[in-house]
Amino acid sequence: MDFHPIFFIDSFLEKLGMAHPADYHHVTYMWLVMGVLIVCGIIFGKGVELIPKKGQNFFEVIISGLENFIVEITGPEGKAFFPFLATVFLFILVSNLIGLAPGFFSPTADLNTTLALALCTFLYTHIIGIKYHGAKYIKHFLGPVWWLAPLLFPIELIGHLARIMSLSVRLFGNIFGKETVLTILFLLGGLYLAPLPILFLGILVSLIQALVFMLLSTIYFVGSMEHAH
Repeated sequence: MDFHPIFFIDSFLEKLGMAHPADYHHVTYMWLVMGVLIVCGIIFGKGVELIPKKGQNFFEVIISGLENFIVEITGPEGKAFFPFLATVFLFILVSNLIGLAPGFFSPTADLNTTLALALCTFLYTHIIGIKYHGAKYIKHFLGPVWWLAPLLFPIELIGHLARIMSLSVRLFGNIFGKETVLTILFLLGGLYLAPLPILFLGILVSLIQALVFMLLSTIYFVGSMEHAH
């Protein structure tokens, strides 16, 4: 038997007369996540004080903890691209978690969203490499000796392109699986009792997948900064 979960934004857009909102609900929920992050950034940014209060302390611990984690892996150079990594981490985390609420959809459960995030990381990796090495960055693809370059260049190129698939499919697969299991349990067992253990597991998966994406991106950035061997 086929089932079609009901999403709040899709229903709202249908009432406004928009055709087939389910075909692009990953975009509308992505906008929702971006709106939440922007509004939270504005609210918390205005409330920053020299002597922090409880709420400010909480977020400072999270942000400083992420920054220290990145700097330990990359060195001081990591502070330059920490804003990108922190933004990606928070976007993925909120996108993963929002799907745990009935009537909401995780935009990261759609391959289009995760592919866009992977492409951003892929492009930024090579921007960092060119920034640190200039034209010599091409040596990362040519190997240690010149006569192996014709063999190693296509291998390295395929390896770098495979990173896009690795980042996008891993995140998509895990979050799509989480969404599918929760949807089935919601339909079979009600909104609360039956899927409760999966909700806790979903929170854990959401956090882990955001951390994995950020960590892999960090590793790729570090590799682009290193000198070619």
